Amino acid sequence: MKISYSLTEKNFNEITAQLSQTAMGIIKADTVIKGGRVVNVNTGEILENQDIAIKHGRIVLVGKADHTIGEETEIIDASGYTLVPGFLDGHLHVESSMMGVGEFTRAVLPRGTTTIFMDPHEIANVLGMKGVKLMLEEGRAMPMKVYATMPSCVPAAPDFEDAGAIFGPQEVAEAMEDDRIIGLGEMMNFPGVIYGDPSVHGELKATLDAGKPITGHYSIPDLDVGLQAYAAAGVASCHESTTKEDALARMRLGMYAKLREGSAWHDVKETVRAITENRIDTRYAILVTDDVHPHTLIELGHLDHVVRQAIRQGVNPITAIQMVTINTAQCFRVDRHLGSISPGRCADIVFLSDLAEVKVDKVMVDGKLVAEKGKMLVPIPAFTYPEEARHSVHLKQRLTPEMFKIAAPAGAAKVKAHVIEIIEAHVGTYHRIVEMDVVDGQPRHQGAEDIAKVMVMERHGGPGTFGLGYVKGFGLKGGAVASTVAHDSHNLLIVGTNDEDMALAGNTLADLGGGMIAVRDGQVLAVLPLPIAGLMSDKPVEEVAQAVARLDEAWKELGCQLVSPFMTMALISLPVLPELRLTNRGLVDCLNFKMLPSVVE
Repeated sequence: MKISYSLTEKNFNEITAQLSQTAMGIIKADTVIKGGRVVNVNTGEILENQDIAIKHGRIVLVGKADHTIGEETEIIDASGYTLVPGFLDGHLHVESSMMGVGEFTRAVLPRGTTTIFMDPHEIANVLGMKGVKLMLEEGRAMPMKVYATMPSCVPAAPDFEDAGAIFGPQEVAEAMEDDRIIGLGEMMNFPGVIYGDPSVHGELKATLDAGKPITGHYSIPDLDVGLQAYAAAGVASCHESTTKEDALARMRLGMYAKLREGSAWHDVKETVRAITENRIDTRYAILVTDDVHPHTLIELGHLDHVVRQAIRQGVNPITAIQMVTINTAQCFRVDRHLGSISPGRCADIVFLSDLAEVKVDKVMVDGKLVAEKGKMLVPIPAFTYPEEARHSVHLKQRLTPEMFKIAAPAGAAKVKAHVIEIIEAHVGTYHRIVEMDVVDGQPRHQGAEDIAKVMVMERHGGPGTFGLGYVKGFGLKGGAVASTVAHDSHNLLIVGTNDEDMALAGNTLADLGGGMIAVRDGQVLAVLPLPIAGLMSDKPVEEVAQAVARLDEAWKELGCQLVSPFMTMALISLPVLPELRLTNRGLVDCLNFKMLPSVVE
């Protein structure tokens, strides 16, 4: 597999002689880091008072490096620092940060993240391959290594929803020719894998033919036959572990268990118990973020925060560092170049002032200091998304209050309705059946039931269809909220307590070109425009974080006290997660994979 890095000065294969001669002292190093404590992730040791010699952005020697120092060699004093490899995020969606790759880099690189393996399936579901290529193009010039897995499920469940594009084996095969495409993105269509769907296995074959890894998404509790059938198809990893049993089962099968800690999904506390309560080899354990909002990046951090969480739950600090460095590099088969402070590897090095607290002071990429004390030392290249990417909301019709009415059977005084119950800080939902009174021909719930109405409307200029249902758990006392961030097809998603506010919220976002909004009594309380594909802002991370904070306050004004409620809401429409979801085609039973009516027949 061909490897390409944005800041490496020369191709590794062409400079091996110079690297060896520098280690011998025949050629002098460009940079020598002196006297640091080096975490050797290969052996799990801490080596005291080590030098690191660097040539052409690559490490050539770790130990005593005085013989590699020449008149022009830059010396960096690392006394008092613990030096660890740059952090690698093995599963994330940059779009979930609501920023482009540039602003995301500015937010995470000073935190120690030097490489990302993003899955851009959010933008792919809106703009197709054009969206994937735009994000790769933006990432090409970043002072951070940006790789992508090719989105595998566009849409995530083609029999149950409509997106802005359709990917199949041909698109995957073509994408695998790009060296920036590191593998296949999370294969959410696990039924298609285990039951032999030809199109799904065509995508797997195209990836395997290219010699690249397949990343997974297996979200049901069958840890025996089903999971083994999934792994047997060549799926190398999965980030859907929510319990210690989930994580342990994956690792036992030789799958990388990606333990997730994002803004809304706080799984590490539970999943790392597979490590802390069992004396197991942790080579197949990886820490990832998946979805992180701007306020989390600013207030808590990125992978540094996730590593810190793992350590606080009892994971050995060196083991936790391995879970964001060498393990991730081996998962993506790039450990020859990344993931350790070893000869021949890219000199991506994080200077920690405190190992246990993961306090990042300086960050080096390809032998150059790029960040210090939380600030970038090098510029982030500007990138402008084309106009077609900024006009992506195409509704067939304006929303009216009448469109939100759910009819009860004629003559019925009471009905039972299928209700989606959300679970705070978890990706799953419960499928509830709730009895409701019928008033004016429509089911009406009691306020104590905490049930709101929900709509998902196709917004990509396609059929213009919409689904209606009920959702429980947001605690809304009034108003409505809406978003064009609605995983994974990213149709228009609206939740509300009355039809008038729901129509206002949806129409306002359509006029803005996408975003997130909260309204009440005909007035907009807070709005975050997301003009790039209806997913991302073109504003600095600080401005986006402030807008998200205003939205969180608006949610509270409406009665919701959840952590990251918009992120929890955004998964209502993802029909590859249990148990009940709503798409533009209607309610989906995600355990039995069938459509359901809003009212029980």
